[in-house]
Amino acid sequence: MSTAAPPTDRGLVWAYLLDRRGGGSRVGWETLATWQPAQGLLWAHFDISEPGPETWLEERSGMEPQIAAALLAEDTRPRSASSRNGLLVILRGVNLNPGAEPDDMVSVRVWLERDRIITTRRRQLQANGAIRQTLDEGEGPSSAGEFLCALVEHLVDRIGEAVDELDANIDAVEETTDAGDVMALRSQLTDLRRQTAHMRRFLAPQRDALERLVRQPDPILAEQDNLSLREQADRVQRFLEDLDLIRERGLVSQEEILSRVAYQQGRRIFVLSVVSCIFLPLTFLTGLMGMNVGGIPGANTVIGFSAVSGLFVALGAGLAYWFRRRNWL
Repeated sequence: MSTAAPPTDRGLVWAYLLDRRGGGSRVGWETLATWQPAQGLLWAHFDISEPGPETWLEERSGMEPQIAAALLAEDTRPRSASSRNGLLVILRGVNLNPGAEPDDMVSVRVWLERDRIITTRRRQLQANGAIRQTLDEGEGPSSAGEFLCALVEHLVDRIGEAVDELDANIDAVEETTDAGDVMALRSQLTDLRRQTAHMRRFLAPQRDALERLVRQPDPILAEQDNLSLREQADRVQRFLEDLDLIRERGLVSQEEILSRVAYQQGRRIFVLSVVSCIFLPLTFLTGLMGMNVGGIPGANTVIGFSAVSGLFVALGAGLAYWFRRRNWL
């Protein structure tokens, strides 16, 4: 490994030398350039949107080119892969940054060796900060395997909170389906289904990545680490099932809303049709009596208009009564 310093200090979010007892001390680029395994477990966290990490990862880190390329990739999909030198794990976490949508999941890339951990990001992810805080408090991970388990647990916890929020939102929509504004409810359901689809897009491969770690454990992972990862994989599977249920409930609610809209429209059209049927014979008689031809009955009598008007009222009332008796009105 080259000891040359990187061309810029930008891009290193933080680096720690872990004492393997739960604590660690913060270090800089100089330590990364001269680090040896005997100094302790090294954790370096990079922001790869800056120029410095790319040069260091590709030319000075000593890792395989394929691993460096995976850590620097523009877009990622959750996966895990073992290498002769370590373990590559790429996961997704809920975006908790201000103003962001939770379903816009943030990628975290992790390269694990027995004595070195390298993580990269393009957007901030709170899980890494949570592990850093535990190190500052002396209660952090003591091995690369424990680090991975802690990271996965933080990610899954946040995913669980996001799924619970989606479940609460679909409950609220279901409670207002019969009384709420139709257009507002349809907009809420559309947002919920979109968020559910986006989260599921990454959770399914994330489950597969965790299950692969469990099925094909790496020497870096201790038995307790494998048990912890198995539990987290099971939690992700449960969250996937919850998302499927939320999606189905959204479809049912949408169908209920569409049925309600169709029923309301049908009732309105039915009322209009009945009113039209009532006035259709009256309109016919009115047109017939209004013809300018000789022989119209009552044209020359004083009570002709009153008699015809009374006849029309009686006919309209009779038709309305008949429709009511047949439950058409």
